Parts: sequence; structure tokens; C-alpha cells
Amino acid sequence: MSNPMHQSELSKQLSLGLPKRHGLYDPAFEKDSCGVGFICDIKGRASREIIEQAGHINCCMVHRGGVGYEQNTGDGAGILTGLPHKFFSRVAGADLGIELPKPGKYGAGIVFLPRSTTERKHCKAVIAEEIAAAGQQLLGWRAIPTDPDAANIGHAARVSMPHMEQIFIASVDVEGDAFERELYLIRKHATHRLRGDE
Repeated sequence: MSNPMHQSELSKQLSLGLPKRHGLYDPAFEKDSCGVGFICDIKGRASREIIEQAGHINCCMVHRGGVGYEQNTGDGAGILTGLPHKFFSRVAGADLGIELPKPGKYGAGIVFLPRSTTERKHCKAVIAEEIAAAGQQLLGWRAIPTDPDAANIGHAARVSMPHMEQIFIASVDVEGDAFERELYLIRKHATHRLRGDE
């Protein structure tokens, strides 16, 4: 099936904005202000190079993200990786004195908490209750080393920066997708409870 729109016509329309409605195409369905980059090793191998390339993708998408009036205050976009088990085992042992279960038998997450010590204790207690209610085991909380003074972040980001901790949760009786589902539900239940406390 040939396209009645000549290439030069299409190029002209694209340079002036979106093409006109044609066939199944309707410019009303176009969306913008969103960017996603994917990078992976086709054989599933973990490597530092993949992380460096993902960081490069993030830097190349500044024009697609939410950047404030300060050049060094972004939208907080980051990268999603698999669990770095060797690293987590090392820091969990050194910082918490615990031995992590084998991969797939635990979950880890970064939790943004209030800066107020009292509010932070309350949030952590609610999360611990939800973990216990789901029949899973809280292994511990690890303070994430941060250095805001050395980081190139703007005033707006600095004053709104939460206290960040890493959480480790062990699976008691499930694994794989079932465990992922349990972790998701724990997060949702804790979030809903804490939002109700506001």
C-alpha cells in the first residue's frame, strides 16, 4: 500500500509541527514531555558499563525531563537496576551485622523518610507493622551515606531533600513474582496508612 503523502510533504509538515490527520494517524493522540531510555545486555549479564551507559542516557534526556529554574535541580529521575547482591551482602554485613538470604529471597528498597526523628520513627514502625502483617521479615534499615555539601544540587533540592534509608526485607515463604507482589502490597498499604496520618 503506497502512502499518498510524499516524503518532501511529510518533511515540511514535521518541520512546522505535527502532520495533519491522515488515515489512522491523528495528531490529537501525540504526547510529549516524557522520555524513557532502555539499555540492557542482551544476554542478561550485569556490568558497570551498562550502569554508565544508563547514566549517559539520563544526561541526554534533560530536555525531556522536569527541570526547575535551577540548572542543578532536576526531576529526580534515575535508573532501575537488578539487585546488586554482592554489594548488598557486603554493606548489610558491615553496616547491620546481618547476612542476606540468597538472591530472590529478599527485597531491598530506598525509602524517603521525614527529616524529623519523631516522624521518621513513626513511619518506620508503620512499615514494620505492614511487613509483619504480610508474613515477611524485616531484616534491617541501613542509613544511606549522602554528602549534600559535595553534591552539585540546587537550593530547592537541598531544602526538600528527605532522609533516605535502605530497607531489607526477607521472604518467609514465597519467592519470584509472588514475593514481588507481597513487597508491592507492603509498600502500598504502608503508603496509604501514612498518608492517612497527614
